[in-house]
Amino acid sequence: MLWLRSLLWTLLLPGVVAGFVPWRYFGLNAVRFNATNATHWAGLAGIALGLGLLVACIVEFAQSGKGTLAPPDAPRSLVVQGLYRYVRNPMYLSVTLILLGEALLAWSAPLLVYWALWFVGVNVFVLVYEEPTLSRRFGEEYRRYCARVHRWLPRPPRN
Repeated sequence: MLWLRSLLWTLLLPGVVAGFVPWRYFGLNAVRFNATNATHWAGLAGIALGLGLLVACIVEFAQSGKGTLAPPDAPRSLVVQGLYRYVRNPMYLSVTLILLGEALLAWSAPLLVYWALWFVGVNVFVLVYEEPTLSRRFGEEYRRYCARVHRWLPRPPRN
């Protein structure tokens, strides 16, 4: 059931944000890949890297945390391994790579603005809801984790 819930929440959250909305409203559906266009290749690379990292995060949440990426079905254990050793929010950064890759692929300034607004919203969500909730739920363990691992900038873990 956990894998099914993970799939459902993946389709509902990043699937809508980075899939449906760019496809439906920002012209991604009209893009015709041009193999001679370096921007198209860069966009595809960003999308592929973002998708790979997103899947890795979702699997880590399920395996280590016994939960999904959705707040109402969150991991039961604090996930601090895998990509979470290097940055506290790798899922949001994965979606960032996907959206920026799509903006390159579609060469879309409106899609870039959409990403920027989404990222501001994510920052507000992280600061106002996610971090306080995790601090209450996991206490000192989470505070130690925050002291070692940066919110947005990946870097080697500090002991």
